[in-house]
Amino acid sequence: MLRKIRIALAVLFFVLITLIFLDFTGTAHVWLGWMAKIQLLPAILALNVGVVVALAVLTLLFGRIYCSVICPMGVLQDIVSWFGGRFKKHRFSHSKPLNWLRYGVLGLFVICLVAGIAPIVALLAPYSSFGRIAANLFAPLYRLGNNALAAIAERIDSYAFYTTEVRIGAIGTFIIAVVSLLIIGYLAWKNGRTYCNTICPVGSFLGFISKVSIFRPVIDTEKCNSCGLCARNCKAACIDHKAHQIDLSRCVACFDCIDRCNKNAIKFTLRRATSPAASGSSVDNSRRNFVTTSAVLATSTVASAQLKEKLMDGGYTDVADKIEPKRETKVTPPGSLSARNLKQHCTGCQLCVQACQNGVLRPSSDLLTFMQPYSSFEHGYCRPECTDCSSVCPTGAIRPITVEEKTAIQTGTAVWIKKLCIPLVDGVECGNCARHCPTGAIQMIPSDASNPESLKIPAINTARCIGCGACEHLCPARPLSAIYVEGVSVHNEV
Repeated sequence: MLRKIRIALAVLFFVLITLIFLDFTGTAHVWLGWMAKIQLLPAILALNVGVVVALAVLTLLFGRIYCSVICPMGVLQDIVSWFGGRFKKHRFSHSKPLNWLRYGVLGLFVICLVAGIAPIVALLAPYSSFGRIAANLFAPLYRLGNNALAAIAERIDSYAFYTTEVRIGAIGTFIIAVVSLLIIGYLAWKNGRTYCNTICPVGSFLGFISKVSIFRPVIDTEKCNSCGLCARNCKAACIDHKAHQIDLSRCVACFDCIDRCNKNAIKFTLRRATSPAASGSSVDNSRRNFVTTSAVLATSTVASAQLKEKLMDGGYTDVADKIEPKRETKVTPPGSLSARNLKQHCTGCQLCVQACQNGVLRPSSDLLTFMQPYSSFEHGYCRPECTDCSSVCPTGAIRPITVEEKTAIQTGTAVWIKKLCIPLVDGVECGNCARHCPTGAIQMIPSDASNPESLKIPAINTARCIGCGACEHLCPARPLSAIYVEGVSVHNEV
């Protein structure tokens, strides 16, 4: 029964948290956004003490149930491992823990977290890895399926579905997602939870707490006949059936061993006074290690192809694709406060990129901010009424803001390029940038100050510009816009 309950909850959590990466309507985030915020690393980065304490208490009570139910990467491994088990049953065996690797990766992770080396943190964090896989691999397939349904529905005069753009993020992030899925999927197919118990820093951290968990699986030596059936079905490879020991630091509380035991020799029960050998580790050392790691982590927390048809003023027309201008400072999303805050808190999970319905956010390919979001305006602009990215971010990298607050946040300022401007290049009136500026920061003035009737060119009031990118996106100049947004390192209030 415990195993069935665990599987039901795991499937429910996995489906719902995957949905927030797949949904392009913004509806799922309203109801399910909290599921991203209860992931351990996002909660730590957001200084969400309530969630961190709740997860610690949950682990202290029941062991690493977080890894089997709440963590989507853990559940994804279980799904892959289950398919692998269809071809070969009883394929696992007990193995000694690679503590040098486990705690070495955890130490590296903590150091990078404190030092602000975001790419390493993003690569090692399990939630972020799953987010990239869902956003770059699952989401495009989901949108293709939606578009197919929309095409079928249109043929029968039904508009229950509508087509949406199928896009893939930066090629670097896409490659990372593919490689992550292949490596983690292979390990899960062959050996179950190898990734969780060797690489995953969250699993290693929770392993300290689970060593002293109140409820735990216990082997009854009087009933056990050492058949090894439990060990051959333990995907965490943590059961030594010959010594009747279970390594609680690696056990993910999946209850598979209980279900497989024919002698009813394994029970999930209250902790009893046991010798260090019976628990598979030293209680004193586990407590000392737990306190040490907790202190370090506490310190660390303080310290798609673009459509060819573009909607222009006169309707739809075929135009050349725009290319991204070279910016001295990248434009970071409203609510991120500064480039530094974004770098320190973002884990590159791609949830904000998926939530951006305007196609503005994309993952960075720069080494120091690899996979973190920045704004670019070839596909759309940051509409003042949209706050989706700030509402879905679980780590505090993009703080929640209201529409009113967003209209006063300056993330960048517009820069005019005289040699590309349509009135001066083609000798025709334009003014697209001024017409679409939501703050009135752009005014059209005569190109010849001595001749009021001369063709008008834009004049930018940088004090009123919020860097939304409307001018850049809607500028008819191709392939480079005659006006673009240069980011600011620290956001200002206008």
